[in-house]
Amino acid sequence: MSKSSVGDNISTQNAGWKFSGEMVKDFEEHVRKSVPLYDEGHDIILKISDYFVKDDSVCYEIGTSTGILSYKLAQRFSDRDAKFIGIDIEEDMIKKAKEKYQMDNLEFVYADVLEYDFLPSDFITSYYVVQFIRPSHRQLLIDKIYQSLNWGGAFLYFEKVRAPDARFQDIMTGVYNEYKLEQGYSAEEIIQKSRSLKGVLEPFSTQGNIDMLKRAGFVDTMSVAKFGPFEGILAIK
Repeated sequence: MSKSSVGDNISTQNAGWKFSGEMVKDFEEHVRKSVPLYDEGHDIILKISDYFVKDDSVCYEIGTSTGILSYKLAQRFSDRDAKFIGIDIEEDMIKKAKEKYQMDNLEFVYADVLEYDFLPSDFITSYYVVQFIRPSHRQLLIDKIYQSLNWGGAFLYFEKVRAPDARFQDIMTGVYNEYKLEQGYSAEEIIQKSRSLKGVLEPFSTQGNIDMLKRAGFVDTMSVAKFGPFEGILAIK
């Protein structure tokens, strides 16, 4: 099956988006352009982490990709004994993360998060990753996160979300497509990206995410960021 460009030197095929191979070297540039308020979302995570990271904390990033967010967190708390662990199921991503970001309090692990044994933790984050986990497995992950958190610990994750009905979904899709055009992507690249994500990116609605958190045991949840279909949710145990 032939591949087509989605921009930023990345080519994919229909229903065939992958987080590995040649695309890894251009991934940070691509995701920064593709996700609205990408750096601002990182900044919110860093500021909120101040309320949960203690001197002896273990903190995780699920789906660390090339490691930049875990690195920012490790830098922010470099004067403490807190430990930061970035996990990713893609070996190419972990290899790149280890090459780019090195600190004594930072570790990158190549693992399937559904099979990974978490240590008791105070802060877990995930930046547009849970949406790529098979829906039938997603609740298992949120259950694991809840169980691994210490009392008072937090799970802060950002997701692309589906709208509550078709009219709102049409509006949000239009808003996001205009955003991508403004970033310099062509209509053909935008369409190809959508085609490549079929069956790969499966967002839940905001309510669907909240329901999943509640089933795991979370009671206190709050939306902390929102741009169209992109949202950050904070859940405290």
